[in-house]
Amino acid sequence: MVIFALEMNTDQTQFELVSGLEIHVQLNTESKIFSSDSAAFGADANAHISPVTIGLPGALPKLNKEVIEKAMRIGLALNCSINQLNYFDRKNYFYADLPKGYQITQDNKPICINGHIKITLSDGSEKTIGINRIHLEEDAGKSMHDQHDAFSMIDLNRAGVPLIEIVTEPDIRSAEEASALLVEIRKLVRHLNVSDGNMEEGSLRCDANISIREKGSSVFGTRCEVKNLNSIRNVRRAIDFEFGRQVEVVSSGGEIVQSTLNFDADAGTTSPMRSKEEANDYRYFPDPDLPPVVISDVWLADVKAGMPLLPKQIMLGLMTEFKINRSDAALLADDNDLLTYFNKASAHIKHKKSLVNWLIGPLRALMAEQQISITEFLTSPVQLAQVINLVDEKKITQQIALQQLLPNIKDQQEDVESVATALNLFIAEDTDELEGFVDQVLEKLHPQVQAYKKGKKGVLGLFVGEVMKLAKGKADPQKVNAIILDKLK
Repeated sequence: MVIFALEMNTDQTQFELVSGLEIHVQLNTESKIFSSDSAAFGADANAHISPVTIGLPGALPKLNKEVIEKAMRIGLALNCSINQLNYFDRKNYFYADLPKGYQITQDNKPICINGHIKITLSDGSEKTIGINRIHLEEDAGKSMHDQHDAFSMIDLNRAGVPLIEIVTEPDIRSAEEASALLVEIRKLVRHLNVSDGNMEEGSLRCDANISIREKGSSVFGTRCEVKNLNSIRNVRRAIDFEFGRQVEVVSSGGEIVQSTLNFDADAGTTSPMRSKEEANDYRYFPDPDLPPVVISDVWLADVKAGMPLLPKQIMLGLMTEFKINRSDAALLADDNDLLTYFNKASAHIKHKKSLVNWLIGPLRALMAEQQISITEFLTSPVQLAQVINLVDEKKITQQIALQQLLPNIKDQQEDVESVATALNLFIAEDTDELEGFVDQVLEKLHPQVQAYKKGKKGVLGLFVGEVMKLAKGKADPQKVNAIILDKLK
């Protein structure tokens, strides 16, 4: 095998990257695209197969309607035109885990065309990436080379699982743009419930077409395709390496050979797999067993009407309504589970801004400390709203809520006030008792009191903290602060 290496001493500044991605998204339907076999991940090898999946003679495919609707949803989110009459084709090639000897895909009439997506880069700038097409196809099986000393084994569970392939225009000019695009696509497919976007399980995979040209030139160079990149980090590494390799080849007087490349994640290098196929190598022709897909005006209108707000729209809405910054708004908008939790809790909250502040502040920190997600958080959205309401009404302190109340809500049906009462967590309303605590603290910290009177105002926080300790946290800090200031006069 030829493994490419870089000398790393070539000036790259006179060249620019020209790249486009082919993003394969495994749709999260229960059954496969052309059969009723389960599309679930993780079963024993060859547990989810049938005569259709393994391509037995006479077995006929039947299209899964849900696949069409999910493709339309992601197409609309990517500003594509929907082809209301589209076809399936056969793409012919031999591979051990392709049981029929061809893949059912879409060639000349894909379901979605001519879209675009805006991505945001680390410096805050935006870039528009064109979407050439989105087409439907079936996945192949999986070859396993570590199951037997003498033979490779084939698992066809994945064969026939529905895919969409999102093909971008060659608008990408850096590895950062490519990774930002993948982050946006993963965010969208999860938000729209089209796919789980799990790259580790192969639900989201990427091929990168990479070429170079001299800066200022409008002529495309010879491209190479790096196959099966299974993480956003590896997409960045593969693009950076291949850009450097091609610059080195051209700078030394060589020519780029159009080819399909493998990326070695351990070494961070590319190597040739085979010469690059052209479309005519696949001998595309219409699949005779599948009729055209006709999307009626009514069907398309129903799908459009069912589209939710997209993450960017939600983010801008949160920024406007709650006056929060872009990064905080994005935390809510980009996490579908967190957003669902927020929406359920907001129906029971008295001050929605408080809910936003809790979710992006103390609650986020609490979950990070416990290494859990919002779906694993034991307090229900309604209960959290009740807790926040108690804090806002100054019936309990935020510290007590976080440290004592939330950890003791064990049942999602429990009444929060009842738990707080049983634990004696409510703020003490006895002013005389609080004044007694203040007197104790000021007497104990007499030197600091003198320092305060000489202008060292920073010790006020020390006084408040000491009183809160005596009150076991069950006091309103603002009320304590007011009593202390009154005493210090």
